[in-house]
Amino acid sequence: MNCKQMAGVVAAMFIAIPTSSNAAQPVTDGYSRDTRWLCLPGRADPCSTPVATTELGPNGYGAKVVSRPAASPAVDCFYVYPTVSGDPGMNSDFLPGREEKIIAEAQMARFASVCRPFAPNYRQMTVAAVAAFATGADIKQPAALAFGDVAAAFRDYIRNRSNGRPFVLIGHSQGSLMLIQLIANVIERDPALAQRMRLAILPGYNVLVPQGQLVGGSFKSTPLCSRPGQSRCVVTWTSFREKNAPPPGAIFGYAGNPGMTVGCVNPARWGAKGWEPLDSDWYTRSAMPVPGGPISWSSQGAPATPYVHTPGLASGRCVNDGARGYLSIRTNADPNDKRTDRIGGEVGLFGMFLPGWGMHLADVSVAQGNLVRAVERIGAANGAGSK
Repeated sequence: MNCKQMAGVVAAMFIAIPTSSNAAQPVTDGYSRDTRWLCLPGRADPCSTPVATTELGPNGYGAKVVSRPAASPAVDCFYVYPTVSGDPGMNSDFLPGREEKIIAEAQMARFASVCRPFAPNYRQMTVAAVAAFATGADIKQPAALAFGDVAAAFRDYIRNRSNGRPFVLIGHSQGSLMLIQLIANVIERDPALAQRMRLAILPGYNVLVPQGQLVGGSFKSTPLCSRPGQSRCVVTWTSFREKNAPPPGAIFGYAGNPGMTVGCVNPARWGAKGWEPLDSDWYTRSAMPVPGGPISWSSQGAPATPYVHTPGLASGRCVNDGARGYLSIRTNADPNDKRTDRIGGEVGLFGMFLPGWGMHLADVSVAQGNLVRAVERIGAANGAGSK
């Protein structure tokens, strides 16, 4: 992705999708056709791509591991990708480009090793929508169109593809925004669906809760996860580097609503208040700008695979301080070992890093190993092949 595309990662961050019952109704159909889906189980697509990853620890590079789709996982994953489309106009088309495929591989292919992947193509808000909003355009309709597609896809999944199985929701950025609206407007209004939703993983967008509470704000009845092994709850965070807390009015990590804060659940250990080691998977061939310049992943040279797995290189701690709520990220640097002392994630644009966006681009990567294991535990609790 180039800088222009990266700028669109949070195209929807300023948008309030209407929360009336009408907004919950799909505005498009066609998801009965497999071609409308970016990812489906048992198909060669971005979510079934074998992901080759090299272990990277203090002693340098280790074994190469290849993640592949599971044969018969017990749980489904409904994934909505973040804003990556550079299509003209306010909404993308239904034809996935290179950007959609790359981000689905990076964010979802590992999850396919523990769940059946379902990822709809949807007419998401584009980079052009960001520019239009910046000049004062009203983009409520593009936002509603994007959500209508996601709601239609979810309806098709429930009626025609799920066979009553339990499911996990996974999003990031605009994808998390779409799923926040799906929970609030669809799932919470249907007790049977709420029962089947075992977990929602929603990084990179503000989930609001009253200060000191686990539920309220964005959701009426779906709480933040507060203990390991909990189900039917939400894991959410926005990432900021240690000693770089979100400033007042930041796009992420700061609640503008009186009495509210931004929910934070430590993806390494739900409910933890202190520092917890994170299990990270990084794409090493990105051209995104990084504070301090390009990363040299190891003193041994470049890795042999596009991804590296760095358990414990970074740690995270949830911070809630009034309106602020975020995952503080620190790198456990050791100048005497063979791996990098730096990680990226900041959003660079026009020669600067945007302070209110934190480490937005690292939200998923920094804890992907923790998240995959969480979904694996959900599947194990439901038993192989169970509904």
